[in-house]
Amino acid sequence: MKSKVYFSRTITPEKVLELFGKLEKELPGKVAVKVHSGETGNQNFLRPAFWKPMIEAVKGTVVECNTAYEGTRNSTEKHRKTMKEHGWTELCEVDILDEDAPDLELEIPGGKQIKKNYVGSHLTRYDSMLVLSHFKGHPMGGYGGALKQLSIGVGSSFGKAYIHGAGDPEKIWTSDHDAFLESMADAASSVIHHFGDKLAYVNVMANMSVDCDCCAKAEDPCMKDIGILASLDPVAIDQACLDLVYGATDDPGRDHLLERIESRNGVLTVEAAAALGCGSREYELIEVE
Repeated sequence: MKSKVYFSRTITPEKVLELFGKLEKELPGKVAVKVHSGETGNQNFLRPAFWKPMIEAVKGTVVECNTAYEGTRNSTEKHRKTMKEHGWTELCEVDILDEDAPDLELEIPGGKQIKKNYVGSHLTRYDSMLVLSHFKGHPMGGYGGALKQLSIGVGSSFGKAYIHGAGDPEKIWTSDHDAFLESMADAASSVIHHFGDKLAYVNVMANMSVDCDCCAKAEDPCMKDIGILASLDPVAIDQACLDLVYGATDDPGRDHLLERIESRNGVLTVEAAAALGCGSREYELIEVE
């Protein structure tokens, strides 16, 4: 059976809620809501006011992890300051998952590149997770969506370096590129296994730059906004986003974004995640007015 992906060309907080409702998914217990807090200086990340109604609807706690590179989010103190400046702490409860050592180790028996994943120890506080992703390009991954949020996004600061280095954090920027992409899929699979079926995903295709929200100096968006997608399958929702980009043949910025995605072999993460059983690349796109 094909995975269902709900899609609307209307981009509003209310439409996020409507599409989530189509999933008919009850996220039980304490809900972690994974967002991207946005690096200081980044102009493209989705603001907390946009996500607030969705976060409130599931009574969720916004969760983030510290970065593994220099910037304003590579320590808990700086990250909290950035999240305050960006308005997250004013509107939502916030938890930095890797604030307290040691990291939580998640096993990946079937991992192609890595056999364990290091995530923030606070992950054990939560029973379920809602993954809210801003779909756009990425300097290394080619694109950023649900699978990146599950892997690099949930990884601790050390865990991010471990994934980037395909198991060797000392090679954070020098590891084999495809091995890094497959490591992201491995890491994503461990978080999916941790929560089981207590996961849901929303991707928003807006402000689509070739650069990630982790970039302090990101290129301005190159494509017109496309819409919102919701699914219970992270592979299907990312594949649907990629297909929508390919399908936007009348958008003059499409080829620029595709060059970023294809030059980094971004689809490999989707392929590797599907091979690990994280979801299906076959999906039914259900458009909602």
